[in-house]
Amino acid sequence: MLAGGIAGCTTAPGAAERAARDHVAAIGERLRPVHAAALRPTLRSDSSREEFVRFAVVTHPAVAAAYYDWRASVEAIAPTRALPDPQFTFEADIADTLMTFMPGFMFDLMGPGKRVAMTHEATAKSGVAYRNYVTMVLRTAVAVQKAWVELAFSEDTRRLYQSAIENLDQSVAVASAEYTTGRGMVSLEQMVRLRNQAAEHHAHHATFGDRLAATRARFKSALGLSPADADPAWPSPTLVATTLPPEDELWRLAQATNPELAAMRAMVDMAVAEIAVAQKAGTPELMVGAMADLKADPLMVRPAAIVKLPIWREKIAANIAAARSRRDAAAARIDAEQLNLAAELAQMLYMVRDADRMIEYIDRIALPNVEQAVATAAAGYQSGMGLPAMIPESRHMAITMRLERVKMLRERELAAAELAGLIAGTAPVGAPLLADAGGAR
Repeated sequence: MLAGGIAGCTTAPGAAERAARDHVAAIGERLRPVHAAALRPTLRSDSSREEFVRFAVVTHPAVAAAYYDWRASVEAIAPTRALPDPQFTFEADIADTLMTFMPGFMFDLMGPGKRVAMTHEATAKSGVAYRNYVTMVLRTAVAVQKAWVELAFSEDTRRLYQSAIENLDQSVAVASAEYTTGRGMVSLEQMVRLRNQAAEHHAHHATFGDRLAATRARFKSALGLSPADADPAWPSPTLVATTLPPEDELWRLAQATNPELAAMRAMVDMAVAEIAVAQKAGTPELMVGAMADLKADPLMVRPAAIVKLPIWREKIAANIAAARSRRDAAAARIDAEQLNLAAELAQMLYMVRDADRMIEYIDRIALPNVEQAVATAAAGYQSGMGLPAMIPESRHMAITMRLERVKMLRERELAAAELAGLIAGTAPVGAPLLADAGGAR
């Protein structure tokens, strides 16, 4: 009866543990199939990118795995603050017969300060696990955004190559007619060049058909769907330049909300808690108990006590020094991550600016000039002063400029997606598993 009563004893959780439990329970409730189905939008071909991101965050198994790792770390807090398990003891003296029969119990009286330090350490570890969960949610969202960009690029490029093929086929037909009749000034070399261009564009068009299939497979995987699952409704996205904050604002947001930095700050908190646990190792621990001789009359009780003496001070000092070194290493990693963050931010901004300059050149100079050349060729043909082959050739130049523009816009949007991952401290749009959680910021 005494053992059963003691086994049922628990200690009250602290505020930090209660907050962690409430947080993990709130998100876990949403991960249940009934609630997840309500969060998971019905995807249509006209669904927004945010809806596809929301679908992925609720569906992707990597997010679920990170959540359960976090939940396991929260559940590990309670054992650190719990009272040590009692030990049942038994002793007997046997000669020709049973002389004494002495069962008993021993209790480890660990100091409350040590249990508090261990609880703080476990709570800090759960903070690291939570940050890993946040990072996985953000990575999933960014993966969908990048797959969306690739899907839009593949479809836009394929359409442009189809336009180029139609234009080149027209050029080949006109040039062939002029070459056959001898009324034009088309040479055999020009005929071969046009046919080679047409064949090349047909090959590019077929290649981007294969690329579109591979991009859809990647997009489906980013949504958290396996090859055995039914295909989602494929969107028909178009590449549009997203608006980015100024550079100073980006750097401020990155320092304050970058998920990798937040995870490393949580690791510093964990290392500080480890130091407190190591320092408590120098406190003696007491184990007390009693045994009763059930054969003695009158009943004999034998008290017992064991004191654990931490006399190996060198070992304790080494453990404390190791914990402090881990704290210093975690703090140094924050500085190193800030350096990496600055370099990545500069690289992404360079890619965005380089693409913006090229897109501006194409939109403001190259395309207007080519369109003017098309108009000039058409006017010259109508006036009898130009060749009909010049019209489709000028149109082909315009299509080539648009192909280059799509490529640059793809590079820009991939860099913008990476920037979104660098500066996201709370969930991006479409990640509801973090949006209303107080600890997510």
